[in-house]
Amino acid sequence: MSKGSMAVAAFSTVVEWYDFTLYLYLATVLSRVFFGGGETSLVITLGGFAVAYLMRPLGAVVFGHIGDRFGRRMTMLMSVALMTAAMLATAFLPTYAQIGPAAGVLLILIRCVMGFSVGGEYTGVVAYLLEGAPAHRRGLIASSASAASEIGALLAVGVSAVTVHLLSAADLDGWGWRIPFLVGAALAGSVWIARSTMQESPDFERQKAAGTVPARPLLHSLKNHKRGIARAFAISALGSITYYVGITYVPAFLTSAGSFGETQALWLATAAAVVVILVTPFAGIASDRWGRKPVLIGLALASAVLPMTMFSLMAGGVEARALLGALVLAAVAGGVSAVGAVATAEQFPGEGRLTGLALGATAATAVFGGFTPWIAELLVAGTGWTMAPGAMIAVVALAVVPVLWWSPETAPGRIRAASPD
Repeated sequence: MSKGSMAVAAFSTVVEWYDFTLYLYLATVLSRVFFGGGETSLVITLGGFAVAYLMRPLGAVVFGHIGDRFGRRMTMLMSVALMTAAMLATAFLPTYAQIGPAAGVLLILIRCVMGFSVGGEYTGVVAYLLEGAPAHRRGLIASSASAASEIGALLAVGVSAVTVHLLSAADLDGWGWRIPFLVGAALAGSVWIARSTMQESPDFERQKAAGTVPARPLLHSLKNHKRGIARAFAISALGSITYYVGITYVPAFLTSAGSFGETQALWLATAAAVVVILVTPFAGIASDRWGRKPVLIGLALASAVLPMTMFSLMAGGVEARALLGALVLAAVAGGVSAVGAVATAEQFPGEGRLTGLALGATAATAVFGGFTPWIAELLVAGTGWTMAPGAMIAVVALAVVPVLWWSPETAPGRIRAASPD
């Protein structure tokens, strides 16, 4: 596979995470624009994000079938085309002031389309990178998708922060909120053009030459990869809750529980996104050198110990402490995402890999990603306990540690005892 195709695959995840996390970074603004403001509007907005996530596993299975049956390149082209259309439609939606409650319904419906398209995005890219990478550099190269995703999230929070900072509240709610979504549509369209130049994955070409392409990828994965699906689910559960509660929920938390303004909260989130980008390649290199298993276990233990204290710091209203809390959470989440990307993909052979990831990793993301910011906000609002989001992360981490402990190593060169799956 050419280096150009690998580079396009790695860095095209920028648009996926820009488009999808933008909704969370603008959650407080969207709650006013589409749901009329009020005490419950933020909870409803975050609930809309959770509902959209229900479409993500379905999209992953559909696009996974396409990728396993007809090629990785085709699934990546189709998913980003759908994403472009969804972002453009969002930018031109009427608001609550124009059509009333129907505005919120339309927003959530389009988010469902976005969730469906994102379902096929990340798994396709990670599989593509894994299959084209040298065995001894899989961790580093696959982690580049995580880093690029966070660049997309950084771009989303940066564009959001600049938009909020430069516009008055009236202009922001009147028309300014559309700008970040128009930027996202332009980015997605450019990614489709770049992906059209990509070569097919060498592993899929191998399958075609050998005649081993599964005719029914879903049945193939359910029959042959049950353990891999379960392990991928556990790894992705940890990665999802650390990311979506520990990073993308943070701006809303800082605004609602930490007494920070929207602009200040977004700038803190920007700093956290930079930390994730810096941590990601080192986590990937560490997993290549010492193996996926020990690195993931260490990160899981950190996820069990640190988050409650970090959320307590962020709730105190002191900017320096809030920054520390956000940066520590970001470092842990970035490490889990980086190693989890390659570790989940390595649970499966090339045949049925995308469908296996859909059933394991993406299903976990739907449960522990999309719903958790909403649940975290409900817990904080209902109990007043600002450490509740950190407790959520800790519970999942403690549940995942035994699974990681008993899982086989998957890093090439570090495998000591391979077990059939």
